[in-house]
Amino acid sequence: MNEIPLHLVLFVSTTLFFTGAYGFLTRRNMITMLMAIELMLNSVNINFLAFNKYLFPGKAEGVFFTIFIITIAAAEASVAIAIIINLYRKFRTIDAENTDSLKF
Repeated sequence: MNEIPLHLVLFVSTTLFFTGAYGFLTRRNMITMLMAIELMLNSVNINFLAFNKYLFPGKAEGVFFTIFIITIAAAEASVAIAIIINLYRKFRTIDAENTDSLKF
């Protein structure tokens, strides 16, 4: 069975991370910004799994960190969506550029 080289996995992970960072910094919609953060967290998960496989093949610390990050990301997404829904109900917009109208 052929293994994927570590540098290719890191290239994919880096590409995903910077795509997420670009999406977070350039988009104004809060939902799109949330998806960009999730993309960055998934690239970190790929890094944990890749380094676990190539540096410590008999151990499962990378897998545990990945499961922990997935759990935190799910909780973060649910809280963020609840906040976004409340902001939309109050201000009728989820545009992050509207900071003047978001003052409570």
